[in-house]
Amino acid sequence: MTGTQYQPLVELTRGKITESVHYGAIAVVDSNNDLLASFGDPEMVAFLRSSAKPFQAIPVFEYGAIDEYGFTDKEIALICSSHSGTDEHLATITGLQDKTGLLEENLMCGTHPPMDKQTETAMLLRGEEPTQRRHNCSGKHTGMLAQAKIRRVPLENYINLHHPVQQADLKVFSEMCDVAMDQIEIGIDGCSVPVYAIPLRNAALGFARLADPVGLPVKRAAACQRITKAMTAYPFMVAGPDRFDTALMEAFEGKIVTKTGAEGFQAIGILPGVLSPGSPGVGIAIKISDGDLKDRARPTASLEVLRQLGINFTARQKEILEKFDCPPVKNWRKIVVGETHPFFTLQKTSLG
Repeated sequence: MTGTQYQPLVELTRGKITESVHYGAIAVVDSNNDLLASFGDPEMVAFLRSSAKPFQAIPVFEYGAIDEYGFTDKEIALICSSHSGTDEHLATITGLQDKTGLLEENLMCGTHPPMDKQTETAMLLRGEEPTQRRHNCSGKHTGMLAQAKIRRVPLENYINLHHPVQQADLKVFSEMCDVAMDQIEIGIDGCSVPVYAIPLRNAALGFARLADPVGLPVKRAAACQRITKAMTAYPFMVAGPDRFDTALMEAFEGKIVTKTGAEGFQAIGILPGVLSPGSPGVGIAIKISDGDLKDRARPTASLEVLRQLGINFTARQKEILEKFDCPPVKNWRKIVVGETHPFFTLQKTSLG
């Protein structure tokens, strides 16, 4: 890693002093594979982590599972999600598995407490233990199992890289992001499935194509359109209460699709015609170098990228996104003691 890959992206102040700085890198690419803008090194390689989930949902569509099992848009959104484990998420994942004849014991994602703190507290009060269905990746895993079932390949060990499901997912990801399969770095995600690392530029291209699948084969384009439609129609399913992905998609009402990933990754797709009349779809990939574990940098950076690309937020959008946009730094008594600021200017290349 070179010192130029990451540059100062978001700063937090206390009083008049800059107290901390989040470094990062950004790539902005359109669906024609033109690099429109960047900050830091757009060619740096990073794991997408859960930002890859919409791509991993494409084979579920292409192999016919969505039609065969009658998955709704709400359920498709959950397949693409890192959900918060609320009771609504649990009910939806249970229904999804009922449709496919899958059992919770088929899942291999593991368990963790719900990401939603109110749900976690309620479960503690009633003595309820976390289950795999409340795991934030249970939707993705259920989609993988549905793919396995429709293809009549083993449900067992579906998380293994050499399983037909994982090979199908890797092939689709390779094609969407224009990176040869043998050039994709493979790791293991927190939920035990393979995870992919590619240049930011290619990740941005993948999201541009997800939002604007122009020139893709008919079935692939239909899958992208259905997935984008589902995620933007049911943003709560994709994340949950007080989550940036949910708020951003709610604010833009079908014009933007977004998916966060662990360790500081954020991917955004802007639908065609949003930046200007006749403009192609645009993808944005952001990586925060320190992992952004408390989500202090990605929301502010994401919204600043949108502004620098020429998007003017309406009053309603500002209201929905207020808590994520340059939030004040507060102490334990909720007294404002500092500020959060974006700290970058995109280097634009071919953006008009």
